[in-house]
Amino acid sequence: MRFAKSNDVLGTTNRGNPAESGLCTLCRADCQGKCETWLSSLVGRKLLYPRDFGTVTAGANNTTHIGVNYNALRIQGYAYGVHGLPQGLSTDPDDCIFPNVDLTAEFGAKIKTKSRIPLMTGALGSTFVAAKYWDSFAIGGALVGIPVVIGENVVGVDRESVIEGGRVRKSPELERRIASYLRYYDGYGAIIVQMNVEDTRNGVAEYVAEKYGDKCMIELKWGQGAKDIGGEIQVTSLDYALFLKKRGYVVDPDPEAPEVQAAFKSGAIRSFARHSRLGATNLSRVDLVREDFMKTIDYLRSLGFQRISLKTGAYGMEELAMAIKFATDAELDLLTIDGAGGGTGMSPWNMMQSWGVPSILLHAKAYEYAKLLASRTRKKVVDMAFAGGIALEDAIFKALALGAPFTKLVCMGRAIMIPGFLGSNIEGVLRPENKDRVNGNWSELPKTVSQYGTKAEEIFANYYDVEKKVGKDEMKHIPYGAIAMYTLADKLACGLQQLMAGARKFSLSQISRSDIFAANRETARETGITFITEANDESAKKILCS
Repeated sequence: MRFAKSNDVLGTTNRGNPAESGLCTLCRADCQGKCETWLSSLVGRKLLYPRDFGTVTAGANNTTHIGVNYNALRIQGYAYGVHGLPQGLSTDPDDCIFPNVDLTAEFGAKIKTKSRIPLMTGALGSTFVAAKYWDSFAIGGALVGIPVVIGENVVGVDRESVIEGGRVRKSPELERRIASYLRYYDGYGAIIVQMNVEDTRNGVAEYVAEKYGDKCMIELKWGQGAKDIGGEIQVTSLDYALFLKKRGYVVDPDPEAPEVQAAFKSGAIRSFARHSRLGATNLSRVDLVREDFMKTIDYLRSLGFQRISLKTGAYGMEELAMAIKFATDAELDLLTIDGAGGGTGMSPWNMMQSWGVPSILLHAKAYEYAKLLASRTRKKVVDMAFAGGIALEDAIFKALALGAPFTKLVCMGRAIMIPGFLGSNIEGVLRPENKDRVNGNWSELPKTVSQYGTKAEEIFANYYDVEKKVGKDEMKHIPYGAIAMYTLADKLACGLQQLMAGARKFSLSQISRSDIFAANRETARETGITFITEANDESAKKILCS
């Protein structure tokens, strides 16, 4: 595998065991550093290069590529040509520089939604992590100009929500989350509200449509990559567990059982797990699923939603085909496909380890099925986003290329949350009056941070870029977690621009599957991506024989 616990070239270290993405398998909000994503949230694009310039030389150690995974794909480079130059630029070398690579993405059926870079957040729902750090995630996403997804169950777990007659009448937490994003929304990105079984029962779609109109997208959820059951959270209060059961959730163990209450009182039981329900349990055939799905889409459109998306998980091939076909037939705006290996805050560990289709295999089949569908229909195949264990700029390029031309965005979950944690910890120290509000976990700056400075202006490489965007007076309202997220996004964007320029692709629409090759034959066989020495081999021989 590509990632060891420490990287001497970049000066980074993983606190825990690194996953395929390069993130620790267990990512802590109070972490003092310093994996690549964590450090990128401070120093930004500087971390694209080896440290200690002028006194070192550095060489790649990624010489073996074992197994079928995104790290077993490599990126093509070319020695001539240029494709997709933005309007007004020429093929002169002075114009063909990597800062001129256009990363603007767009997706949608009839209405196009633009994103400044081809990223979106994963669904951040009813977990306490999402609630505590929401302002960092949402404001950071709005400033970057990418879609942010409000995940499932936000209304149901909010004790301040008012639900009468099976319909939500008030939801302060959902309203707070939408308002945080819209305050800094400038036409790029979108705020997407996701729904599961309980959200549908509670009338979340009706509430969002009535209160926000077309300011929000709505998303149906079939599943995720981390688990094959409904969403979960853990609560440590018996009173809250009873509240959640009365709200209609599955709570385990049963907080109403006398023996469970006795065990909780004695300390033998200290927490409860709240679960969401499985969907489509009353449907036994594909045609019935399709009929029910189309009725749901028609109903959402009758409420006024002009943009609708679908999120599906690491199910097998039949469900993948259903998602692509149904989303295309319904002319949805986006289909997010989340492979196994994606992260979460609360999933059964061995389920997360063992269930479902790994990301690269699921994404490769998604391309195959989309291509087949495109050859058999006059309709435009639904735009797709790939998710599941993607954290670095090279993986973004590979995912876009693997699914090209159907993949428009890459969805990041844990990676894009790390700067929110880090910035909040820093703000809790430098603005102690905000410590409780931002959920800072530190009492002082660790050396991993203080080596860069003791003020936000010194610590965050992109502090002044954010200030330029919002104005000096507005900076007091910007969470440091949002600044950190902007800094990480700038590093990812710059790295992606460099990779695209090397591939001579100056706009996202020009990225193709021929821009990557497989580093082992098993990966070539499973993904349909050409093995390294076979890529352009025929044209190479023609040169030799000419």
